[in-house]
Order: sequence, then structure tokens, then C-alpha cells
Amino acid sequence: MSLQITNLKKNFQQGDTQIQVLRALNLNLNDGEIIAILGESGSGKSTFLSLVSGLEMPDEGEIKINGVNICALTETEQTKYRAENISIVFQQYHLLSHLTALENVMLPAEILKRKESESSAREILGELGLGHRLNHFPSQLSGGECQRVAIARALLTRPKLLLADEPSGNLDPKTGESVLNSFFDVIQKYKITTLFVTHSEVLAARCQRVFRLEAGKLLEVLK
Repeated sequence: MSLQITNLKKNFQQGDTQIQVLRALNLNLNDGEIIAILGESGSGKSTFLSLVSGLEMPDEGEIKINGVNICALTETEQTKYRAENISIVFQQYHLLSHLTALENVMLPAEILKRKESESSAREILGELGLGHRLNHFPSQLSGGECQRVAIARALLTRPKLLLADEPSGNLDPKTGESVLNSFFDVIQKYKITTLFVTHSEVLAARCQRVFRLEAGKLLEVLK
């Protein structure tokens, strides 16, 4: 999977003032690469992630995933493309409280009507250290376990592109490190192209390349 972002621009209107969030932003991401984008609160990290996922549209520029410009797709085409190719891990877990861990993880495959969703869900939960918690509900899980379930759900369909927004931001440092260890083990095993947006220098240090979002542009940080 390749990601090519060219001349990406996004503005927001606040009263009579137009605020430039992203300004001629460019990025190339190679197949299987894991990168981090650092930035302070309000720097535009979440906006950038929403654009790459197709949840928002830029004012200008192109976002090509495996050569497909998702900005040129219709809303229906974008929804289908996103479901089949992109997964997102949020800072909030967004688990359904009435479903078990296993059932939460199985949701994406069931929506896409893919077979063997249960066996795949059991496998990925086992790889993330939750093989013994399959039938527990979110209220019966710790914060770290809930985030592992959310990660498993995102990885179930083996996405071409995985986007992660502060995946350990709600966890204490020790739990966050444990969750990230499992996370990196799995994405490296399956060679999933991954883009993290974070304020954590520790998380960024584990990635192959690091960029800093400043003044609406990406600057590569030499490691």
C-alpha cells in the first residue's frame, strides 16, 4: 500500500476569519511503513487524519491510496473504499457496551460480509493477549484491555492503511507501553502500513520515520 499526499490544503471559517489549518502539505508513505506525526494540540493532527481517512474533504490537493485519489470519489464510493481499505484506532475506544470483546471485534467483517470473522477475531485477540477475555463486556475490561479490543477490531480486516489517533493517550504510562508493545508486534507481523498522530515522543521514537506538523506543513524529524 502506498499513500501519496500532494498539496493538501484545509481552511476553516471562524466568524469573519478564515483559519488555515493545512497549507500545501505533502507526504509519501511506502508499503508497510510505520510513521508518526507529532504536533501540539490545535496543530491540525486530527484534521489531517480525518482527511486521510476520507471523513473530511480538503479544500485543495490529492490523497492517493494505491493510486486511487479518494478526494475524487463520490460519498458512496468513499464509504465503500474506506470500509474495505482503511481502519482507524481512536483515543476513545468506541466499543459497543452490549457486545462482548469478541463480538465487538467481529463487527467490521460482518458488515463487509466476510467469512470466518469469528476465527480471525479469536486469533487477533489472542495475539493481543486477550484470548482469555473473549466473552467479557467492555464494562468488565480495564482501559488497556478495551484499547486492545479496539485495536483488534481495526486490524481484523487486515487493512491496507491503518490510522491511529493517540492510541495510548487515555492510558497510564505503564499500561500504554504494554498496549503499544502488542500493537507494534501485530502491525509489524502483518506488515500493515500505519500512520500515527500523537504528541508522544516515546511513541514516535518507535516509528520508522517521524514528522512534525507545524504551521500547516509536515517537517521530517531526523532520527
